[in-house]
Amino acid sequence: MNLRPKLRSPPAASPPNSTKPTPMKMPRKSLLRPTLVLASLLSLLVFYSFVLHSPPNYRSATSIDAAVDNRNALSLHRADKVKIYMYDLPRRFTYGVIESYAAARGGELVTDDALLKYPGNQHSAEWYLFSDMNRPSEERIDSAVTRVMDREEADLFYVPFFSSLSLVANPIRSAAANGTSDKIVYSDEQTQEALMDWLVEQKYWKRNNGWDHVFICQDPNALYKVIDRVKNGVLLVSDFGRLARNQASLVKDVILPYSHRINTFKGDVGLDNRKSLLFFMGNRYRKEGGKIRDLLFQLLENEKGVIIKHGAQSRESRRAATQGMHTSKFCLHPAGDTPSACRLFDAIVSLCVPVIVSDYIELPFEDVIDYRKIAIFVDSTSATKPGHLVKLLRKLSPEKILKFQKELLKVKRYFEYEDPNGTVKEIWRQVSQKLPLIKLMSNRDQRIVLHDLAEPDCSCICSNQTGVHTAL
Repeated sequence: MNLRPKLRSPPAASPPNSTKPTPMKMPRKSLLRPTLVLASLLSLLVFYSFVLHSPPNYRSATSIDAAVDNRNALSLHRADKVKIYMYDLPRRFTYGVIESYAAARGGELVTDDALLKYPGNQHSAEWYLFSDMNRPSEERIDSAVTRVMDREEADLFYVPFFSSLSLVANPIRSAAANGTSDKIVYSDEQTQEALMDWLVEQKYWKRNNGWDHVFICQDPNALYKVIDRVKNGVLLVSDFGRLARNQASLVKDVILPYSHRINTFKGDVGLDNRKSLLFFMGNRYRKEGGKIRDLLFQLLENEKGVIIKHGAQSRESRRAATQGMHTSKFCLHPAGDTPSACRLFDAIVSLCVPVIVSDYIELPFEDVIDYRKIAIFVDSTSATKPGHLVKLLRKLSPEKILKFQKELLKVKRYFEYEDPNGTVKEIWRQVSQKLPLIKLMSNRDQRIVLHDLAEPDCSCICSNQTGVHTAL
């Protein structure tokens, strides 16, 4: 069988002079040609319409839209932040305080504020917060608060008075008070009163009875003259040692760490170079709250492996303290005139495990830091029993001490004021969390009828005075 396909022969061509039409051939040509022409015209029309009517620089338009979207997203991000307005106080309350402090100590007159240097001390948080608020907004993207220049936009108002530096601006108060000094006498009390005179004239101070204002008074005695007039505000303090229960509270205020006075330990965790068991250097004799120090000196000064020294603030003392903290496993933190002191934060940045003997201490940033992981708490009654403290420390294994050190390494950034991701950022986060309470108290004030009461009513949000003893 032949499986090859049969090839069809092409149709025979018509004779040239034939009048017989060729079936279907001429009509096919006549339909195809106009169709092609019409399609071509339509294509050209679409092409020219696109060219003539499409927006020029199509990529740029897309980029602009994307930029607008980014700006909108950034605006929404800012909208989520707490808006804070920093008062532009008269110069006497900020740079003027630095100038007066320097003048009282024989410093040269500096006319350019940008060249004035805030003196380094444990209460320098007021300078760091002021400086942070003056930074460009693009450098503060990660902050929980955003500075606004329009008071109507503000949720909170920051009063940047250098209250702690003002307290110590005059080195010898008695001489100034007796008029024996021929220099211009700086008065902290007069400056506090002048601040209040200025503040009460501000519309926004009156509007919410001061609830939405933020004051820094890190020194225990800062703002002591006017504290009852600013107590509604958010107080930035180091502890409640000098404040009454109707003046300050954990609920409305923020606990700040002192600025550490010794150099940060740059090494890693380890015990090889930490030969001393326990270290303390500071004033032995303090006021009522710090009487425990003298008892601890008596118990510990002859203990093997314990270095406990009396020392006042000086460069030599700081050098000795740096050496002692960097080479000891544990650093003692007894209460002073108030429950806390910068020595605790010196220990933390030294990776020297703090031993806290202070029954009423309040600690900064406790919502993010579990201090049980970085410190040992001993109540004062137990700490003053002969042999108890050193026995407790000596029984801790090297592994346990290393675990403490590793946790200290994790959290020490919270106590570094110069770290962009450190103390200042955390303070503003804490402040921002007070806003719901501030709104509650402001609204409540608008409808409360004030009465003379023998005892504070429920608007008194008391501080923590439980005296709970926490031991290892």
